[in-house]
Amino acid sequence: MIIASKGYRDEELEIPKKMFEDAGAIVDVAAEKEGRAHGMLGHRIESNLIYSDAKIDDYDAVVFVGGVGSQNYWNDPKAHLLVKETLDKDKLLAAICLAPATLANAGVLKGKSATSYSLASNALKKAGANYTGNSVEVDGSIVTGEGPSAAKEFAAAIITQLGNKPSVLS
Repeated sequence: MIIASKGYRDEELEIPKKMFEDAGAIVDVAAEKEGRAHGMLGHRIESNLIYSDAKIDDYDAVVFVGGVGSQNYWNDPKAHLLVKETLDKDKLLAAICLAPATLANAGVLKGKSATSYSLASNALKKAGANYTGNSVEVDGSIVTGEGPSAAKEFAAAIITQLGNKPSVLS
């Protein structure tokens, strides 16, 4: 799972991470730097990987977590490269809340049905996505979620898409 070192949305990390682990997945938490990361609501977690060092072949999915800090990735070329490589290698790509704007700005949502928190909807529309505003959207190998209230449904959709694959980078 990809989070911002500061300002990720707590429940968008915590709920899916627990659900993934309960389903038997191994979850790595990556950020722009290793060490303690701080959620918007006070949650703290150790990031054990720099996201740009992630080797996509080691994972079945990449999940971008939202929150105000996720805006750091919106126009980040390294994040865009990770997004494109994930799809190029036929892996599942997911983003929730504000994070789908990273996918949009990377150019992978054109012609796809997608959702996000309303503040990111213009980025999706501008990139040619079919913005639905639904809680969760699955379009091919891309899963997007609207925000914190959709965290459980978002995680369930990812688990369904992955079937019984064992490793998730979120």
